[in-house]
Amino acid sequence: MSPSTSKSETHRPKSHLEAARREKLRRIIELGLDPWGGRFDGHSPIAAIRARENEIRLLPAGECEVGKPPELQGPRVRAAGRIMLLRRAGKIMFIDIRDWSGKIQVLVGKAQVGDRNWELAQCFDLGDIIGVDGELKRTKTGELTIFADDLHFLTKCIETPPEKWHGLSDPELRNRMRYLDLTYTEGVMERFLRRTRIVQSIRKTLDEEGFVEVEGPTLHVVAGGAAARPFITHHNALDIDLYLRIALELHLKRLLVGGMERVYELGRVYRNEGISPRHNPEFTMLEAYQAYGDYHTMMDLTEKLIVRAIEATGQTLQLPWGESVIDFTPPFQRKTYDELLAEHTGVNPTDPSSIAQFAQSHGIEVTGKHPDVVKNEVFEEFVQPKLAGPVFVLDYPASICPLTKRKRGNPAIAERFELFVEGMELANAYTELNDPDLQEELFSRQLEGLPEEESMARMDRDFIRALRYGMPPAGGLGIGIDRLVMLLTNCQSIREVILFPLYRPETE
Repeated sequence: MSPSTSKSETHRPKSHLEAARREKLRRIIELGLDPWGGRFDGHSPIAAIRARENEIRLLPAGECEVGKPPELQGPRVRAAGRIMLLRRAGKIMFIDIRDWSGKIQVLVGKAQVGDRNWELAQCFDLGDIIGVDGELKRTKTGELTIFADDLHFLTKCIETPPEKWHGLSDPELRNRMRYLDLTYTEGVMERFLRRTRIVQSIRKTLDEEGFVEVEGPTLHVVAGGAAARPFITHHNALDIDLYLRIALELHLKRLLVGGMERVYELGRVYRNEGISPRHNPEFTMLEAYQAYGDYHTMMDLTEKLIVRAIEATGQTLQLPWGESVIDFTPPFQRKTYDELLAEHTGVNPTDPSSIAQFAQSHGIEVTGKHPDVVKNEVFEEFVQPKLAGPVFVLDYPASICPLTKRKRGNPAIAERFELFVEGMELANAYTELNDPDLQEELFSRQLEGLPEEESMARMDRDFIRALRYGMPPAGGLGIGIDRLVMLLTNCQSIREVILFPLYRPETE
């Protein structure tokens, strides 16, 4: 509530509050000013202005007015920001303005800014965007302040902002109205700027490692590269159904065939599936492929990407997560899938009957399922939630990894790892399968039993054809960027790290 608003006004219908703001907008126009502002050159970020505090000095006695106490002198500054707090006291106003780098107090005195600027200041409301010229000094209480001598009106806020102390408390409202959340919820702007630094760091590290960034298609003729349900759309000119991509993998591997030896893409992926604190229908994925590497190569790369991303945010490698702490100090723990299964369930991981008996006793249906499918269901339910990590889980059952090369000397094992942190899968990587005949056989086996109308029941035959021309042995990696940001910013919901997560449309 603006300090200029009486208690009775807070109970007026919203239309009255808006009408008062529109009346001030009219008065600004009468002053000959544009209430929607314009170009405002030469202003500095508030953080940069605050950093100039050390330039404030006490004037020598000889430079002070006779009979007056010593004065402070500071640098001239120009700032722009949104009004967050406004306090009137006679012929003086104290205003807090904020930009995306920080907040600072502005002192507006009628004698210092002149009659016209003072009249303009009477039209200020919480949420308005203004520009200020003045001297950076400290008040008698030591508060760093811009002592204004000129004001500029840049944008009028017609809607009443959230109340100062309660703000946007409803999580759904905050996510829907991210534009308000960024301004009025403490820490949100920093979280999303931190996300940007994480993504920039990932690109920088990959570039330094010799990878090149590419852009694959988002509309696919065949939804491939993952076992997920796609979104379907229709291209009118070609009269064909197309699928929003569910993975980046198969087109990046085509580039390996073409001789691009280290490639990556950072882009949006779409899956027509459930919504949860760890799932959003559209999300950001990193996929990277390195010719002549394997899953151990990608483990080292994953570790480096995450550690450098943490460093780029200015944090230590010990990060808070709820009430616990995650230690990302390398090297990360590495354990095999079978080791962890035995450790957390007590079953013999090489004995299908032992696993089936455990599954049945815990309510998991086993009839008609491949033993490795049952094994993986047990792993996901009884092992995965206990993996505090970060831990690389190595060597998965081959039958559930159709795009992965088999382990030498043991074709029942796939050279695959998943990185788990706090029970959440963060990364997935393979030694890539490059045998076209085996790949075709595995795809065919994976599609067995799926109905013809099922959108995933189609083989990407062009990808098989590409493999026949020869794809070098390679390591491949996928990292869910949104989940990584969750972990590095201590957010328990994926919606808190996506600027505009999906919701049902609002009803009137």
